[in-house]
Amino acid sequence: MEKKVQDGIYNARELGSSKTFILGLQHMFAMFGSTVLVPLLTGLNVSATLLFAGLGTLLFHLITKKKVPAFLGSSFVFLGGYAAIAPLLEDGSSNDAMIPYACFGVACAGLIYLILAGLIKLFSAKKVMRYFPPIVTGPIIIAIGLTLSKSAIDSCNANWLIALTAIVVVIVCNIFGKGMIKIVPILIGVVVSYFAGILLGEVDFTAVKEASWIGLPINMDHTVFALFGENFDASLLITSIITIMPIALATVVEHIGDISAISSTTGINYIKDPGLHRTLLGDGLATTLASLFGAPANTTYGENTGVLNLSKVFDPFVVRLAAGFAIFFSFCPKFAAVIQVMPTATVGGISLILYGMISAVGVRNVVENQVDFAKSRNVIVAALILVLSIGINYSTAGAIMFSIGSITIKLTGLAVGALTGIILNAVLPEKDYEFDEETPGDTGVNFEVGSRE
Repeated sequence: MEKKVQDGIYNARELGSSKTFILGLQHMFAMFGSTVLVPLLTGLNVSATLLFAGLGTLLFHLITKKKVPAFLGSSFVFLGGYAAIAPLLEDGSSNDAMIPYACFGVACAGLIYLILAGLIKLFSAKKVMRYFPPIVTGPIIIAIGLTLSKSAIDSCNANWLIALTAIVVVIVCNIFGKGMIKIVPILIGVVVSYFAGILLGEVDFTAVKEASWIGLPINMDHTVFALFGENFDASLLITSIITIMPIALATVVEHIGDISAISSTTGINYIKDPGLHRTLLGDGLATTLASLFGAPANTTYGENTGVLNLSKVFDPFVVRLAAGFAIFFSFCPKFAAVIQVMPTATVGGISLILYGMISAVGVRNVVENQVDFAKSRNVIVAALILVLSIGINYSTAGAIMFSIGSITIKLTGLAVGALTGIILNAVLPEKDYEFDEETPGDTGVNFEVGSRE
C-alpha cells in the first residue's frame, strides 16, 4: 500500500516512526485479551501462544504477499476439541499428558485449510465452498458453544462475585464503550475482575515472584514432538485427529468472514487478490506450526479489523509490527506468570460470555445467510448436527467408541455431528448455497466481542 487508499486513510510510513510504533502497540493490545484467554481455558502455554501468534501472523503476511492487514491470534473454535481430548484437571491445572495429543489433532486440522486452498486454486472458491454452506457450519458453531457451557459455569462457581464483575465490565464496555474501549472489552474485563480478585484475596503471586524475567517460550515436553516415546497411545492419537479435524470447517467459515470484513473495511477485495487460496494457506500453515509446538490454533482476528476501522491506517506493516511485539513479550516468563495466576472465576466470567457468543454467532450465521428452513432437507441437516453433537457430548460415555483391530477410536459429539452434516448436505438434493467471490459478504462468523463496529 504505497498510496492513500482514499482521502484521510494513510500509509503508516506517512505517519512517522513514533505514530507507527503506537499503532503497532494498539493492534497488540486489541488481540491480547482474547489471545491469552485461550491458553488459560485449555492449559496451553501463554508464552508459546504469544510467540506463535506473532510468528503465525508474519508467516500469513509472507504467504499473502504482504497485502492483507490481518493479525492471527488464538482460535476459540477449537476449545471443544481441547476439552474433549485434554480437559483441565479437577484443580484447574493443565492436563500435560494429554495436551500433545490434542495439539496433534489441531495440527492435522490445519491441513484442512491446505486441502481447501488447493481445491480453490484448482476449481475456484465458488465451486468448493458450495459444499460448506451456512446450514452446516452454523449449527456446528452453535453446538461448539453449547457443549462448552458447563465448564464456564464450573469456573464461575469458584467466586461468582469476581465472575459477575468480569461479565458486567465486558457488557458495559461492549455496549456503551467508544473507540478502543469498545475494541478491547475482554481485556478490560479481565483487568478489572483480576483486580477484584486481588482485593478479595483470590490471587497467589508466588509463581510470579519465582518466575524469571527472560526465558524460552517453548516447553518441548508439551509439544507434539514429545508424543512418540514409550508411553505413546495410537488409539488416543487417532481419536484426537477424528475428533478435532472436522472443527476446522467452522474455522474456515470464520476465516472467510474475517477476510470479507477486512475487505469491506479497506475497500479491497482480498478474496480476489491475493486470493482466498493464499489466505487459507497462510492461516492453515500458521495453525499447524503453532500446534506442533504446543500453542493454540491461529485464526484471523476481528478485534484487529476493528482497530483498522478505528485508525483508518490499513498498512499491513503496522500489523506486522504488532506481531513483533507479541514475539518480544513471549520471552518474558514473569509476564506469562501474571496471566497464569489469574482467578479461576475471572476466566469463568469471560468464558461464560464467550461460549454463549459462539453459539449466538452460529445463529447469526444462519440468519444473515437467509437459510431456508421451509425446506425439509435444511431442517434435517441442522437437527441432526445439533442433536448428535450435544446429545453424545452429554451422554454417559460422552462419545461413540469402536475398535479397529487393537486400536480403539472415540468419536465426540462434535465430530459425529459435523461429519453427519457434511455428508447429508452433500447427498441431499436442493443445495442452493453459492459463494460470491466477486463481492464477498460478511458471514457474521466472529468469535470476538465487539470487533465488528
